[in-house]
Amino acid sequence: MPYYSSKVVSLTFEAAIAKIKENLKKEGFGILTESDMKETFKNKLGVDFRNYRILGACSPRFAFEALQAEDKLGVLLPCNIVVQETAAGAVEVAAIRPTETMRVVGSEALVAIAREIEEKLTRAIDTMP
Repeated sequence: MPYYSSKVVSLTFEAAIAKIKENLKKEGFGILTESDMKETFKNKLGVDFRNYRILGACSPRFAFEALQAEDKLGVLLPCNIVVQETAAGAVEVAAIRPTETMRVVGSEALVAIAREIEEKLTRAIDTMP
């Protein structure tokens, strides 16, 4: 099973970013970080890259529960969402699948938390137009 879930959407790149942020907010997530990889690669490496944005999404409730169960889990937080233009010119939204990444942790206490987070992230993507 892949470590992410994704969907090609019928929105422009910027509209997809706005919509996924809106959907994540409805699911109880805020955006802690936003990395514009196109801009970063241009400024730091002098190379052109397609539109590619990484959103660091966090639900304080889930983060608190997870960190109580496993204090080093912060190395896997926040949950990353990618909005990118594909080589074919489509716009794709993808999110980490916490149930897959939690396997490396090996904590049964995190399984239920990871499932709930994954359901919310998947719903945020699946409801994209």
